Amino acid sequence: MANKIKAKLALQLAEAGLSANRIEQVHRISKKSQKEVREAAAALGITYADVADLSDDEVYRRLFPDRNNHASVFVEPDWEKVHRELARVGVTLQLLHEEYRDRCTASGGIAMGYDRFCREYRSYTLANNVTSRVGHKAGRICEVDWSGPKMQLVDPDTGEIIPVYLFVACLPFSRYTYVEPTLDMKEGTWLLCHVHMFEFFGGSTPMIVPDNLKTGIASHPAEGEVVLNDAYREMAAHYSAAVIPARVRSPKDKPSA
Repeated sequence: MANKIKAKLALQLAEAGLSANRIEQVHRISKKSQKEVREAAAALGITYADVADLSDDEVYRRLFPDRNNHASVFVEPDWEKVHRELARVGVTLQLLHEEYRDRCTASGGIAMGYDRFCREYRSYTLANNVTSRVGHKAGRICEVDWSGPKMQLVDPDTGEIIPVYLFVACLPFSRYTYVEPTLDMKEGTWLLCHVHMFEFFGGSTPMIVPDNLKTGIASHPAEGEVVLNDAYREMAAHYSAAVIPARVRSPKDKPSA
């Protein structure tokens, strides 16, 4: 199911004079979605001033009333409260997800999984221009990637020069780093490096932040669900971790790695 268009933000930025290209690059709202928002607002005679005090969901429903039937089946968390709670010492996104899941169970609602919960929280921080609070707590995130520069291995018998690739993992809070040289960057090697990484760290982290490499991520559209490779998703689930890929062309999402 695709995520809802960030209609309120798109309307605000368009009226502020930002170009469609700039909005797409910085805020990840496609030009097609921007056009839909502008046309819907014009047809209804709505300006940003008319909806400035409304929530994102209310603005979306007002602009696209015929799409309400496609709303998520999951209970929507109070993201503003989640964001406030994360500022407290000892509170983690995983803990808040467990509390949210318990509330849904008690009320008979359907709770979203931890992966989706993390992605939706990130979308909330982006849509509301607030700083995510999940990236600077010890043991919360592990950033992983292949290193850009390659090394070389010389076969002592033949003299053949063999390229060597570096798998890099980093815990951003402490900058504690694990590096493993490999002879290829295939999916099996990628998964095995993760296993070695967790053995080295002595445990797993609730979130893994990789790049959008094909060995792990099957699809990462600008809008909609991220699709993980089956083996990568199953490996992460085995270690009770959620894979939250960095946004496309957004190296600051994993600066430590």
